Order: sequence, then C-alpha cells, then structure tokens
Amino acid sequence: MKHLFRKIFKNFKYMDKQLLIVSLIMIAYGLLNIVTASSREAVDKEVPLYYFFFKQSIMLIIGLIIGLIIIKTDTGSKKFSTISMLGFIAIGICLVYVSLYGNSNRGAKNWISIAGITFQPSELAKPIIIVCLSLLFEKYYNYFKTKGINHYNKIALILFIGLTYAAIIFFQKDLGTMLIICIIFIVLFLASPILRIEKVKTSMTVLVAGTIGILILMVGTGGKVLSEAQLERFNFFNPCKNYETSGYQICNSFIAINDGGLTGLGIGKSKQKYSYIPEPHTDSVFAIIAEENGLIFCAFIFIGYMVILWRILEISSRATTIRGRYISLGVATYFFAHIFINLGGLFGIIPLTGVPLPFLSYGGSFLISSICSLCLVQRVSIETSLSNIDTKVM
Repeated sequence: MKHLFRKIFKNFKYMDKQLLIVSLIMIAYGLLNIVTASSREAVDKEVPLYYFFFKQSIMLIIGLIIGLIIIKTDTGSKKFSTISMLGFIAIGICLVYVSLYGNSNRGAKNWISIAGITFQPSELAKPIIIVCLSLLFEKYYNYFKTKGINHYNKIALILFIGLTYAAIIFFQKDLGTMLIICIIFIVLFLASPILRIEKVKTSMTVLVAGTIGILILMVGTGGKVLSEAQLERFNFFNPCKNYETSGYQICNSFIAINDGGLTGLGIGKSKQKYSYIPEPHTDSVFAIIAEENGLIFCAFIFIGYMVILWRILEISSRATTIRGRYISLGVATYFFAHIFINLGGLFGIIPLTGVPLPFLSYGGSFLISSICSLCLVQRVSIETSLSNIDTKVM
C-alpha cells in the first residue's frame, strides 16, 4: 500500500491540475447536493435523511480506490491489456445474466444485486469499451493504414467489441444507455485509422443489417419493438400539453427551473421534489439544483462541464500514444453524451431517456464509472508528460 501511494504522489505533478480540481469540485458538490435532492425519497422509503448520501459516499470511496490503481498502471503494459479484455468478458457475462435474471427499474431490466449490493453493469461497460477499442486501434494502427489489403476481419472484431454490449442492452429496454454506447462507438470508429472507404462500406453494412434486424423483430413482436412507455417519450415537443401522461416529469422540471429564477428559492426549499418530480436526486437532479440555487449558479455548472471537456480533449490532442488519444476522446464523448442527453431531455429538446447527469446524479455504478474514466485520462496525461521528459533527455 505504501508503494502504491508513493507511486501516485510521484505521478501527481504530471496530472492535469485543472481537470483534477474542477472534477473534484463537481463530485464534492454533487455528493453534498444529494442530501437535499433525496430528502423526499428518504421520507418515502422511511430511511434516515443522509441514507443516500452515505451510500453514494461508499461508492465514491470504491471509485477512488479503483481510480488510484488505474492512475499507477501503465496503459501500454500487458497487464493493463489483459485486465481490460478480462473486464470486457466479465461485463458481458453480467449483462447477459441481467437480461435473464436482473431487476427491473422504470421499465428497464438493468440492475443486479449480489450480497446485498446493487449495481448496473451497463454503466461499467462504457469505460471498458473505450479502453478495449483504443487498445485495438493502437495495435492495428499500421495495419489499418496499409492500403491494398483486406481489413474486414479486424473491422469485424472492432464491431463486435463496440456493438455487442449495445445489442444486449437494447433487449434490457435501456435505450438511453444503449444510445450512449452507440455514440461512443460511432465517434471512435469515425476517428479511427480505418480507411475512409472501409468506414463508408462498414457503416452501410451495419445500417442495412440493423434495419433488417429491426424489421424481423417487428414481425416477431407484432410491431411492438418499443414499449408504450418508451413510445410516449417521443412526444416531447409540448410536454405540459400531455401533463397526465408522457409530459409529467418534463413539465414539472420546467416549473422547477422557472420557479428558481436567477437566484433560486434557497437550499432545501424546492417544491417540485415533493411528489412532483419522480426520483429528483437521479435523472432530474438539475431541475432541483436550478430551483434551489437559480440559473446564475447553474451557469457555473455549465462552465465546470466545459472546462472538464476542454481539458480532456486537450489531453487527447497532446497524447504521445495512439491508445491515449483514443481513450481521452472516448471519455470526452462519454461525458458529453450524458450531459447532452440528460439536459436535452430535461429541456424538452430530445426525448427523455433517463440517463444520469455526470457527477451530480445519484447512482453508485455511474459514479464509479465516471471516476475510473477521469483516472484513465489522468493516466494518459501522466504518460504524455513522462514521454516528453524522456524525449528531452534523449
């Protein structure tokens, strides 16, 4: 343990300080905000006021421990590669198990309980996919760049790694998570070293295969590919007109944001979290923050997100390894997709899909996944700095 902390402190000076400070502030605020956002839920479930705070704190500690291990592990080592591939297999097994025997939550069958601990494997799938794809792009970089040979056997492997999880999660009826995984894959695939003509042909093949698959599924299910609840979410243009059905959550979020105004009603004084917005400490947490703290305060949250995304993309552009470049790009895409889909649904821009907001929403699996992703980026920053030092010495 002493060796672990010694190595971490040694690498601390090579970490991106702006990313570290802003992300820690966002995580700390999100943790504290859970106390007020979850107060009504605590009463409903007859648990102590700090129940959700302590549960999230435990997940935070677990995430930090895993993150510290990631920070000290060389992403170019055989150990890192082996753990990543074993992690991909383990998460895949968990996803299949959840599809068969998992617990349902708001229509999605995506939770599993082991020894009293409940977690969501699909959240942990996102950083695993990013790492595995990045390692493969680095391994086959020169191979994909070489013209005149057939690359489709390796492209098939890329498709398997990138889309298998999404296919399984689709049948769990968790469209939000499936969409985010697809976005991550699409961005990394388009940025990959695969030749442009092969990207076009592969994209067309996947599109045709996906269309045929959906048509077959529609025939097999009598046209009911999506549930009634999922179809209702597409009616998002005027949510307050459908207040009693699909627009209930979005419309109450509008009311919360409007009531908050510029300066907010005050911490703990939200009205909409009391029986109006379902589970206000999870997917709709931003509406409660806006109601209690106001839009001026929310502007700083947006600035925090922009700084985090900017620093991650900056680390990606400076990376001296191919894997580092793609890991950072994948993590930036991951966070941006969550922010856009969560707030886009909350503001009525896109259908509400129920994905958490990075660092602010309650959810242990997502918090651990987010911390691990940030630590992966910090590890890339460390390796870039060390590589630049070695280059100068030479």
